[in-house]
Amino acid sequence: MNEQRMPVSAIETPAVIVYMDVLKSNIARMSQLAREAGVRLRPHTKIHECPEIAKMQIAAGACGIEVGAIERALCMAEAGIDDILIAHPFYGDHKLAILRRLLDKPGLKITVMVDMIEQAKGISRMGEALGRAIPTLLKVNTGGDRFGVRPGEPALLIAKQLCRLKGIVFDGIYVHESGGKPTPEGMERLALDSATMAVETARLLTREEIPAAHVSVGASPTLRATCALLKGRQFPEITEIHPGHCAIGDMWHVRARVHSREACAAAILCTVMSAADPRHVVIDAGYKTFGADSLIQYREMPGFFWQGKPSFGSVPGREDLWPGRISAETACVQYMDPDIAPEKRLGIGDRLEIVPNNATLAISMQQKIYGIRDGMVERIFAVAGRSK
Repeated sequence: MNEQRMPVSAIETPAVIVYMDVLKSNIARMSQLAREAGVRLRPHTKIHECPEIAKMQIAAGACGIEVGAIERALCMAEAGIDDILIAHPFYGDHKLAILRRLLDKPGLKITVMVDMIEQAKGISRMGEALGRAIPTLLKVNTGGDRFGVRPGEPALLIAKQLCRLKGIVFDGIYVHESGGKPTPEGMERLALDSATMAVETARLLTREEIPAAHVSVGASPTLRATCALLKGRQFPEITEIHPGHCAIGDMWHVRARVHSREACAAAILCTVMSAADPRHVVIDAGYKTFGADSLIQYREMPGFFWQGKPSFGSVPGREDLWPGRISAETACVQYMDPDIAPEKRLGIGDRLEIVPNNATLAISMQQKIYGIRDGMVERIFAVAGRSK
């Protein structure tokens, strides 16, 4: 962590900022929901890639963290985080070499993920060579249709094979749900369906005398719905949840109606470089800063387009501004009211804070995040996972 007290006006733009009070509130709320549900919280760190924010989450009650790609675990381990789950299955000698580096770190608990026996065999050989059993989870596909073996009998078949391998210990199953209608009811249905399939698979394994000590589910959109289920003690087999985005939030999750814009902790700080055209201003941030996610999957929602264009973000407090034209290094923020009052017009040198559509993309292109409070920079976070 770097600490540097300076006014926000001194930050060179474009830059990613996080509102410290919102960030801390989001982290505390995630931990509170998990605690009330009686389940361990293991936040996915893909949205911020920052060890210091991960440590804030652990200090608030998380049992450890989760990363996607195995490479991302390195910076977290080097920062002293000692319980890391690698959520993506991996394959190949270069990936196993990274695993070896992680396993060589004293005091570090690493849990790996597989969805094919071919992935597990490489991990097994490494475990045998090191004389240890590597905790291994089976990823189960409950409808996200990315990684994962189907629940029920297909999962049982691979679990049996995993139990026969030396050098690993089969620890249980992992589900990451996605999809569902962007409504509270849709998220409740998605959470219920995913939890049901996960638990039915875990019970099937138990009946076959394959213990599944670890059963994890969860995603940011379903966080509240999943915790409500677990608080009701419907699924006592579930041991962990692993939401990620809701620590930060972005317009993706606002559009999905599971996050308010006021709860979005991150924004792009940018500067008006030109106000020559009365219809818009030009800012110094383009898709190399925001990313190129238009959230087109929500195109049927009212207000998604304005003058035929989707937006690339949202300007808090300025509903009359439409960030709707973006290029590589600049973008146009348009005035939606052609008769806008002179005092509401932006001038050259003015600064805007724009909540991005996809905060993961925006942060991944930065080397640091400025944590701000009351107009001052309170902390500077290194995006250590970026270079991995």
